Amino acid sequence: MIQIPQTISILFGLITLVVLMLFYRVVNNSTSPKVRSQSIQICIGLAIWIALQGVLAFNDVYNSNLQAMPPRIVLFGILPAFLFTLGLFITSKGKLFLDTLPLNNLTWVHLIRVPVELGLYFLAAKKMLPELLTFEGRNFDILAGLTAPFVAYFGIKKGRMSRNLLLIWNIFCLGLLLNIGFHALFSVPTPFQKFAFDLPNLAVLNFPVSWLPTFIFPLVLFSHLTAIRQLFKA
Repeated sequence: MIQIPQTISILFGLITLVVLMLFYRVVNNSTSPKVRSQSIQICIGLAIWIALQGVLAFNDVYNSNLQAMPPRIVLFGILPAFLFTLGLFITSKGKLFLDTLPLNNLTWVHLIRVPVELGLYFLAAKKMLPELLTFEGRNFDILAGLTAPFVAYFGIKKGRMSRNLLLIWNIFCLGLLLNIGFHALFSVPTPFQKFAFDLPNLAVLNFPVSWLPTFIFPLVLFSHLTAIRQLFKA
């Protein structure tokens, strides 16, 4: 267990709230009246998930028994989010839901990756996670956050990017996301650890940074996968 500084805790709390608000805008701007009517219920469901993850991390569930297989943060946080997302992509109702979400709003979600990267940088400066997880190491995810507003406004709203260019941007930024996800997961001190043995990734096991792998990362991943699906269909 480590003590996350109050300023960083506030930052990740605000980031989580902003991500929830951005996703509310995604659902509330759906092309389906039925989906729009359910936007508040959907976000309440996500808020319950966020609260549950906060309770688990705050009570050190993810910090205890780090040698458990599978790791508890994977079992109770990452895996359920992944399975739920997978369910949306393989069921008929899920696919209908995905296809109603506006591409422009999905793209704005990625703006949140800028403050996330700043938060990771501050945590590394406090020796709470390895430098390789920051933009001074192997994490270039901030590029997605910096380019997202231009893609959303000029590329989609103004129509100045072709479908192929939008697809390339989403696939490239998805690669950036998976890269940091891979290094972050295998830097945690569990039986899976492959990196950063001198300074493991302890921050993600602690409240409220634990919202990053259990809510923020899955939602950003969802936004890319949904956009890619829509662009391929187009």
